[in-house]
Amino acid sequence: MPEDGVMTPISGPVASTRTGEIVGEDHGRVTVWKGIRYGEPPTGVLRWAAPVAARDSGGVIHATTFGAAAPQPDNKIIPLGDGVRTDEDCLFLNVWRPSAAAEGRPVMVWLHGGAYTFGAASQAVYDGAALVSTGDVVLVTVNYRLGALGFLDLRSLDGGEDAEPNPALRDVLLALQWVQDNIRAFGGDPDRVTLFGESAGAGLVTALLATPSADGLFHRAIAESSPASSMYGGTRAATVAGRFAEQVGASTLDELRALPVEAIVAAAAQVYDAVPRERPGTLAFAPVVDGELLPEHPITVLSEGRGLRVPLIIGTNRDEATLFRFMNSPLMPIGADAIEQMFATMLEEQPELPAPDREQVLAAYANVKRKSLGLGIARDIGFRMPTVWLAAGHAAAAETYLYRFDHSTPLMRLAGIGAAHGAELAYVWGTLDAGSGPAFRLGGRRTAQRISERVQRRWTEFANGRPPGDDWPAYDAPARSTLVVAAKDRVVDDLDAALRTGWGDTVLAFR
Repeated sequence: MPEDGVMTPISGPVASTRTGEIVGEDHGRVTVWKGIRYGEPPTGVLRWAAPVAARDSGGVIHATTFGAAAPQPDNKIIPLGDGVRTDEDCLFLNVWRPSAAAEGRPVMVWLHGGAYTFGAASQAVYDGAALVSTGDVVLVTVNYRLGALGFLDLRSLDGGEDAEPNPALRDVLLALQWVQDNIRAFGGDPDRVTLFGESAGAGLVTALLATPSADGLFHRAIAESSPASSMYGGTRAATVAGRFAEQVGASTLDELRALPVEAIVAAAAQVYDAVPRERPGTLAFAPVVDGELLPEHPITVLSEGRGLRVPLIIGTNRDEATLFRFMNSPLMPIGADAIEQMFATMLEEQPELPAPDREQVLAAYANVKRKSLGLGIARDIGFRMPTVWLAAGHAAAAETYLYRFDHSTPLMRLAGIGAAHGAELAYVWGTLDAGSGPAFRLGGRRTAQRISERVQRRWTEFANGRPPGDDWPAYDAPARSTLVVAAKDRVVDDLDAALRTGWGDTVLAFR
């Protein structure tokens, strides 16, 4: 109650949840609740600990502005949104729904990407108005801990027995539990939840498909450009943790928890950059195969058909690696020396596997120009082949649909970027003008709009429990049908036949 004792009148749509009355805003077509707390601040003794569910507020919560994004280094390519700040107190989510009254709508829960280090649910490309209007769904977008705060496994340090591995993965599990407990208040059906994400967000989706405790929290999944092979075991996790501790000049968990968050972000930025330069193809921060929450490597579990029996859409973009070259990012090994080192690392970590030899792999790129060879290999070992291996295995457990997104605007083709990593996002969300800059300067706007409408319809039909289009068959052997998304969608049987011959069927992953 205000200090003068006068209650502020409630103006806006109200959702009655377990933690209080939450007031949003009605924008005509859609109703939005922003910045809903689902977890207590993960600070102090909760830093590198499992998140704690948000307490009952005991009153009315006005949810009209985005909550803080997770602490992260500055990145001009990933603007977080007007007025959005970063703070360690970042466990917030947002809910979008069509304004027309209805109950029992299917729910879509979004996990943003950003190399497990950047990004937020507040980014303009994730404006949910078009998606919820097109598909008549309830949409939830989630912030989770990032970088060192979200993905370090500190159990190897002095006092580390009090740290929990995979804090960010636990954040997502808590958010999914919040959906189960509260989404009816927003018109959603907790028994029809589709978990979807892109890049690191898709990596979390594939990790959760191999997480036993996630069973029942979501019922369908969509993984866009998942780095499914880039998750690591305890030995490597301990090495990264030790390096991070050395970088900040601390040696115990208590010392790390006492550090200002700015020091943690600065040190994490150094480690984020150094690790992939030293060991091409690996990430500093990613989900950890901890033997507890995540018992086994997800790509192994899923490629063997042992994941959660959840229907899945999964795919990649045709030119994934061009974005990393454009950004001069260390995350993908595009140069010849880096690629050779990546192969050596993978084979060294898995000496028992009948991995393909160099000549066998290169044969898959016989028709590729030499200057594009590194881009093709980086794309395929980082994204395409893990996706193909995963789809083939998961198809034995649940209905699986494989796609490749090939469309790019004339300007993007002219610039040599094409259908790069993340190119599909604006089409999925119907936010073609969000941060697109000069993307349509040479035309292509009408075609892009038609593609966006088709992609949104496929994704939301799937969320409604139906196939994602009558023209898109489920993936199975021997057809291995793949939807190619372009100006005119088409289905191609065994689109990746040459790649599968070159790379083989043995699942390669960093351990």
